Amino acid sequence: MKYAICNETFGEMPLAQALQIARDAGYTGWEVAPFMITDDVPSFTADQRAAYRDAVSAGGLEIIGLHWLLAKTEGFHLTTLDEDVRQKTSDYLCELSRLCRDLGGDVMVLGSPQQRNFPASQTEEQAMEAAAACLRAVVPTLEECGVRIAIEPLGRGEGNFLNTAAAGRDLMNRVDSDQVGLHLDVKAMSDEPTPVPQIIRDNADAMMHFHANDPNLLGPGMGDVDFRPIFEAIKAIGYDGWTSVEVFDYSLGAETIARQSMANMLAAQT
Repeated sequence: MKYAICNETFGEMPLAQALQIARDAGYTGWEVAPFMITDDVPSFTADQRAAYRDAVSAGGLEIIGLHWLLAKTEGFHLTTLDEDVRQKTSDYLCELSRLCRDLGGDVMVLGSPQQRNFPASQTEEQAMEAAAACLRAVVPTLEECGVRIAIEPLGRGEGNFLNTAAAGRDLMNRVDSDQVGLHLDVKAMSDEPTPVPQIIRDNADAMMHFHANDPNLLGPGMGDVDFRPIFEAIKAIGYDGWTSVEVFDYSLGAETIARQSMANMLAAQT
C-alpha cells in the first residue's frame, strides 16, 4: 500500500522540515492543496512549479496530485446554472490540470463543497447536469495532461450535493470519461447508512483515490472508526492507488498527526 499525506497538515512549517517529518513517518506521497503553494495558480510560473516539485523530490517524496481544488477561490462554482461562471470554473480546472501535471501528479480530488452546493431554487437533477457539463469541458485538457479527476462525495454536514458514493458514481457516469473516477473518504462514507467496507467493495471498479481519516476530523485510528475491515476491503478489491491521510483538526500538531496516523494504519493491517 502506498501512503501519502496532505500538505496543509503542516501549515506554515518550512517545506523541508514538513517533508522530513512525513518521510520519517513512512509516507512516500505528498498531496497538494493549491492554496498552500500559491495565491494565484495562473501566475505560478513554470520555474516555480519545477522548484516546488524538485524540492519535494529532494525531500524523498513524490507529488501525487491536488485536492481542495476550489477552496479559497472566488467566482467559481460547479453546479451553477450561470453558464459564464460554469465556463470559468471549467477553465480553472483546466489550469489546475496543468499545474498538477507540472508538479508531477496525476490525480485531482474534487471536493470543495462551498463551490458545488446548490440553492433551494435549483433541483438536484439540474445541479447534476450542470456539474457534468462543467467536467465534460475539462476532459480534453485532462487527457492532454495525463491527469484524472476523482469526484469526492461528502457527508450531509458539508452540504447538499453528492452526499453518497452512488451520487458520485452518477456524476462520473454522466461525464463518461476514463479521466474521471470516484474518490472515497472515510469521514464522508461514515455519514452513509451502508458500512464503509461495503461502499469500498461496491465501488471497486470506480475508486481512483482514497482518503484515510475519521469523522472526528483527526487521522485514521484516532477516533471510533475501525480501520481493520476498511483495509481488508481495500486489499480485497485490489486497489493499487494512494491511501492519503487528510485531517481537519490540526490541534495535535503535524508530527503527532503524521506519526500516529501511520502507526494506526499499519496496526490495522496486522
